[in-house]
Amino acid sequence: MKKNNIFSGIILVGIGSYLLLQQLGIPVFTTFYSWQTLIIIVGTAFLFQAYVENNPNSILPGVILVGFGFHFHGINQLSFWPKQPGTLLLIVGLGMLLTYFKTKSGLFHSVILLFVSLLFLNYSLVIGWLGLFEGGFSFILTYWPLLIVGIGFYLVFFKKK
Repeated sequence: MKKNNIFSGIILVGIGSYLLLQQLGIPVFTTFYSWQTLIIIVGTAFLFQAYVENNPNSILPGVILVGFGFHFHGINQLSFWPKQPGTLLLIVGLGMLLTYFKTKSGLFHSVILLFVSLLFLNYSLVIGWLGLFEGGFSFILTYWPLLIVGIGFYLVFFKKK
């Protein structure tokens, strides 16, 4: 089997297995008969292509699709699963970090995205910490996102290599 056929082969095996299990109606798998599972199958095909063909360009879409599929399964099936948008940013950041390990570029971007995702996931805790400054710095509670916007503008317009 040629390496070029890995992506197509994984897609066909995955979707064929998905449809067969759905046709057979096996009760154990009823929670997996959803669009989230199809996203996981496509993401898995990307990841196989990335690692078997040594194609780092397929790592990020693979991690995003598999991660989003598991995330949306988790939201529907598990009551403790985090529902904040920071979870999606965390998945993208992890995908960028895994791509960095293969390409040795993009570490700064992945770390920034992971940091922002952790801020979103722990938003109430961060706001609580900022509450310590309430005495003379109560404006920080309202305008702290401007700091993030300012850093972003600095990186876009002023930071040149």
